[in-house]
Amino acid sequence: MQVVHIHPNYQNQKAAILRFIHDFETEGEYVTKGERNVIKSFELNDETINIKSFRVPKLFNSFVYKFLRPSKAKRSFEYAEKLLSFGIKTPFPIAYVENHSTFGLKESYYVSAHIDYDFDFRALIHDPLFENRRFILERFAEFCFQLHENNVNFLDHSPGNTLIVKNGNEYDFYLIDLNRMRFEPMNLDKRMENLKRLWLSKLMIHIISKRYAELARKELHEVQDVLLKHSQNFKRKINRKKYLKKKYLKRKR
Repeated sequence: MQVVHIHPNYQNQKAAILRFIHDFETEGEYVTKGERNVIKSFELNDETINIKSFRVPKLFNSFVYKFLRPSKAKRSFEYAEKLLSFGIKTPFPIAYVENHSTFGLKESYYVSAHIDYDFDFRALIHDPLFENRRFILERFAEFCFQLHENNVNFLDHSPGNTLIVKNGNEYDFYLIDLNRMRFEPMNLDKRMENLKRLWLSKLMIHIISKRYAELARKELHEVQDVLLKHSQNFKRKINRKKYLKKKYLKRKR
């Protein structure tokens, strides 16, 4: 059984979208090819679209995604619609498609508009001399504040999941990889915890905290101390995992 949900704006393109999905293994241009998920781009009339193929879930999760919980593809589509309703940018959601067996979910796909972005957030981390870096980080703080004010807890708020488009003298931020998200009120501690995965330097933390504090009508130290705490704790946790993994691999040799 196949579940097909197409945005009303793309109903007349349904046949083409389903053809792309049917030929996904052999057609399209790779955007990303990961161990779990694959994204390919296709030309739909005069528009480039992206199709994300999610890894087929294992038996238990297959059952869960059919009967108990929305699939990652469906969540991606619905969360994108919700973000856009808040005025938060994300690639436009075009469709999601699910293939089911009797017992569970098999293949699933999320279709969205392609964004010609200029860089992602990682560029600001890796290049301290990036042009307009301070200004972009201040605008990013405003973007994060907008997310939090709309009760958006983006659980995969990592550097590669924010695409940045230069728009004249301004910068637009687009969220991607949306399937892990909660919509809930957040106090300051939870808001700053939401930014811990961004792998921020102390200077980046200062710049973001300063602008965020202005918007939240807080003292700088109230925001900066909490963000620094969560950021450092997260870095220690990740670095310790890397160290233990390296140590384990050495012992195996």
